[in-house]
Amino acid sequence: MTHRRIAVRLLAGVVAAVAAAGLAACGTAEEALPDNQVVAEPPRPIGMQDPAIVPTGPAASSGSCDPRASLRPSGSLPRPRQMPAGTAMATIVQRGRLIVGVDQNNYQFGFRDPLTGQLTGFDVDIAREIARGLFGDPGRIQFRAISSADRITAVQEGTVDLVVRTMTMNCERWQQVSFSTEYFTAGQRVLVNRGSGVRRIEDLRDRKVCAAAGSTSIRNIAAKGTRPVSVVNWTDCLVLLQQNQVVAVSTDDSILVGLAAQDPNTEVVGPRFSDEPYGVAISRESPELVRFVNGVLARIRSDGTWTQLYRRWLTSLGPAPAPPVARYRD
Repeated sequence: MTHRRIAVRLLAGVVAAVAAAGLAACGTAEEALPDNQVVAEPPRPIGMQDPAIVPTGPAASSGSCDPRASLRPSGSLPRPRQMPAGTAMATIVQRGRLIVGVDQNNYQFGFRDPLTGQLTGFDVDIAREIARGLFGDPGRIQFRAISSADRITAVQEGTVDLVVRTMTMNCERWQQVSFSTEYFTAGQRVLVNRGSGVRRIEDLRDRKVCAAAGSTSIRNIAAKGTRPVSVVNWTDCLVLLQQNQVVAVSTDDSILVGLAAQDPNTEVVGPRFSDEPYGVAISRESPELVRFVNGVLARIRSDGTWTQLYRRWLTSLGPAPAPPVARYRD
């Protein structure tokens, strides 16, 4: 292994280490709760019969639903701290903070800044805008670091108010949680070592490919005939690729670009082979919160905030596109 490759591997390790250490740091309103540390598990080849690792059911709309369509905002947003009585928003304001499930290992979307120890990224800033709508203060927020596999459970059990974690909306998930309107559009591609000869997902049949447990990505690569290897966090996939334990990592291009930025010896290849619309996951028991979040998303689309956040975090994906257009089912 070259000195350059060792250095890059150490960089990925430092990001993961800072993320874990940050959870035990002195508490502020935005720190993840101490009982919610994410401990990396060893990678393992997976059994297709395990729905916690490879979810079952259709990954996208089969005509029975439009996974991008959410609930229409209820008129103008209420003034911060003046939420309608009896709503989920009023409960959150009374508590004094919004609790949000996020990633802490996804560079550009949700990660801990190694210099400040603070959670930051595109998803994190989307969550802060929701807190701003509730409190008039984007800092009135408490983050819980969760894995891909725990996103739905965290919402269903009420350990978080919502999840903003590169979460693809599909018809299957709509049966378990509600979603906001689409706030980002991604598509699945492949990350490999430079010079590997791999150019597209079809080159990886019967070869080991890494993805996160519980993600749509691992189901998609299994359907393509690869040998899926699961991990908890995407940075673990990068380390496996660097160690030659897998030949590729496959997930949304939005995530892969962040991994490639941590290791210039890797590259993202091939066309998109899936459609991944991201939404904010919210309890099915709180439709008023869904409508409120959609009102916040409508505001940040129209006032330029969404474009500012894209330019701050995601220019490696290309020039800022127009924000995803909101679709409503009512």
